[in-house]
Amino acid sequence: MFCVIYRSSKRDQTYLYVEKKDDFSRVPEELLNSFGRPVLSMILPLDGSKKLANADMDTVRNALEEQGYYLQLPPPPESLLKMHIARNKGQ
Repeated sequence: MFCVIYRSSKRDQTYLYVEKKDDFSRVPEELLNSFGRPVLSMILPLDGSKKLANADMDTVRNALEEQGYYLQLPPPPESLLKMHIARNKGQ
């Protein structure tokens, strides 16, 4: 099984994974509208020979099989306050 990864033209660090190149037939229209024009990023095998940078291989594979797509959102911003508190706890 392969996955085709597209990056969003509207949202930074947002990626859409589908099974076939340029086939968005199983992706909800509302999602595509908010995603913007999909920009081809890469095509990867989901056989474990390559790692996904910010997604779990099994989660992606299951989402593709069950719903036909996987949406990767950007990581939440780091809380500078939490980092400061954690750093100063031992003082």
